Amino acid sequence: MRRIISILMENEPGALSRVVGLFSQRNYNIDSLTVAPTEDQSLSRLTLITSGDDARIEQVTKHLNRIVDVVKLIDLTGGAHIERELMLIKLKAAGAQRAEVLRVVEIFRGQVVDQTSSSYSIQLSGTSEKLDGFLAAVSDCKVLEVARTGVTGISRGTKVLAI
Repeated sequence: MRRIISILMENEPGALSRVVGLFSQRNYNIDSLTVAPTEDQSLSRLTLITSGDDARIEQVTKHLNRIVDVVKLIDLTGGAHIERELMLIKLKAAGAQRAEVLRVVEIFRGQVVDQTSSSYSIQLSGTSEKLDGFLAAVSDCKVLEVARTGVTGISRGTKVLAI
């Protein structure tokens, strides 16, 4: 099962390496990873996507909590949460295909951020499923390049991941 784990950790050199190393040592896979400083510059929020049954996720969260740099950890999948991913995609489009691409971009609430006479660069955000759906919808076009950020998430309501 796909799990979204959000970790509040000290913003120190090597902290990310220790988290990733834990996954590597135990032969766990990280499907997606995002990290950035929080409103408190001494802390960073790391959001990662991994897969596994409940026992495996329980093991990995116990190990993560033992890492000295980890301040707090929450499995967002267990409760109401919001998740988003950003994708930049460059499509080759000419002739009638250009109007079709613009129509699909509008349907998916994306934005054209750059264009030439034969290509569009598009920005799209949403769930991973939405981004995959967009890729399927423009499958008739030649995809020149795709860059995806990975998933980030936050719990809904007033619940916070704080010290």
